[in-house]
Amino acid sequence: MAKHRNRLVLAVAGACFLTIVIIEKFAPANVVVAYGFVLPILLVATLRHRRLMVATLLACVVATYAGLLQPTKPGRFQAAVINRSVVVGVLCLVSYLGMSWEERKAREAAARAALAQQTENLLRANAQLVDVKDQLNRSERLAAVGQLVASVAHEVGTPLHSIAWHVQALGEEAGATQDMKQRIEIIDEQLNRVVRIIQDLLSSTRQRKPEPVWLPVDRLVGPAAALLEPAYRAKGVSLRVDAAVAVPPVWADTEKIHQALVNLLTNALAATPEGGSVVIRTGTRPASAEEAEAAKQAAPVATTMLVTIAVCDTGCGISEDDLQKVFTPFFTTKAIGQGTGLGLYLSREIVQAHGGVLSIESAVGKGTTVVISLPAHEPSHTAVG
Repeated sequence: MAKHRNRLVLAVAGACFLTIVIIEKFAPANVVVAYGFVLPILLVATLRHRRLMVATLLACVVATYAGLLQPTKPGRFQAAVINRSVVVGVLCLVSYLGMSWEERKAREAAARAALAQQTENLLRANAQLVDVKDQLNRSERLAAVGQLVASVAHEVGTPLHSIAWHVQALGEEAGATQDMKQRIEIIDEQLNRVVRIIQDLLSSTRQRKPEPVWLPVDRLVGPAAALLEPAYRAKGVSLRVDAAVAVPPVWADTEKIHQALVNLLTNALAATPEGGSVVIRTGTRPASAEEAEAAKQAAPVATTMLVTIAVCDTGCGISEDDLQKVFTPFFTTKAIGQGTGLGLYLSREIVQAHGGVLSIESAVGKGTTVVISLPAHEPSHTAVG
């Protein structure tokens, strides 16, 4: 575009120059015509090219003095020289001022562009600084939680062991029914899980890395549903498992995925009013290229499929603004004392550590669906673990 414009300017300037030269040839005594050389000089000045300006000025000066070669009236030659010298002086002045003006405009434009670039860089740096500050704040808050857990771990451990002993004693009583024994077994498993979670938090600032194996998906869904079923029944919310047929084994650490599912089911229960329902749906879906690459880094074999575990509720839903923040540590819409704001954050961390994806869809008044997608074991591969 710029080259086309420059060529057009040069063509117009050249046409003006030739027109004035022709007029000069037929009217050499009319020195006023020579002032017309100002026009091509000003046009060339807009190109901001010093060598081209010098060449144009020299051509105009030569053309101006060339008019002296035409015959003039006797005694007028000296006056013609003076007049044309004045014209040359004007042309030189116009050339200097024109180039100075255009160069100043070029410097101003360059300065504005540089300022705009610096402003953009500052805005980008400021945004990065805000992100780093937010990450630092989250890290500090997570560190504070770790310190808090460490400080109360011993106090919590003692009653937990006492509860576990009493639970085992209840299971060994002669009058315990089969249903009671099953519930006692669930309580005992969860007590052991709490102890292991506390040990993980005490042993490191990071959670224990998952130790996944290939598992049937019902091994993950069934225990979580059984654990939360009494709480759902007490609130009057139905909990149902809708399992798809022929779902392949999934790459998962039983305890870690159980923790994530319990978090999701707890959130669904809190958001769903009495008379509502929560459904756990299992299935499969193709993995995107990025998801397949992440699964490849975590699972022992490559996969192009993901097993999905969706928790769908008919609760209040989440607003669009809050939906952008749900994975932020300590963000919660629950009342003070009823939630830490770490459930979804930790659940996503767990799923991503398996090479999977945790996604969420929600609309106010229509409910929420949270989907755990984990690497699937395809039939062509040999199971391990």
